Amino acid sequence: MSKEIPMKADFHYIKEITTRWMDNDAFGHVNNVTYYSYFDTIANSYLIERVGIDFQTSPVIAFIVNSQCSYFSSVAYPDKIFGAFRVNRIGNSSVEYGVAIFKAGQESASAYGTMTHVFVDRETEKPVKIDGVLKAAFEQALITVGE
Repeated sequence: MSKEIPMKADFHYIKEITTRWMDNDAFGHVNNVTYYSYFDTIANSYLIERVGIDFQTSPVIAFIVNSQCSYFSSVAYPDKIFGAFRVNRIGNSSVEYGVAIFKAGQESASAYGTMTHVFVDRETEKPVKIDGVLKAAFEQALITVGE
C-alpha cells in the first residue's frame, strides 16, 4: 500500500462517528484496535443504509477475511471524527473496502485501511455470488483513486 495519505475526496460515503472516553488508551489517544471498530461501523452503516441488509435475518452474511490499517495522525476523545467508505475491488463473492477516519475539519485521513468481506450463505457458510442490489450498491461506491 502506498503511504500517500488519502483525502476525503477519495471516498464515496462519509458519516460522523462518535468517539468515546473509553476509546482513549494510556497514551491519551484512540487505541489502534479501536480504529477497526470504526471501520466496521462505517462499512456496515453503508450496507444497512444503501443495501438494506439486516445481518440478523439475511440469508447472506459477510465475513472479514483480511484487514489492515496505516496510521497518519492521532485521534482522541472528544474529537469529532468521520468514517469514510469506498469500494476498491469487487470480486465474485468478495469485496475490498477502502475505509478511513478523518478528524472534523481535516481533508487528509488520520487512518486508512482495507477490509475484505466474503459474502456467504448463512446456513452453509459457502461463498455466494455478489449480485442484484448488493452488487449495484458496491458499483456505486467503486472509486479509483485519482478519478
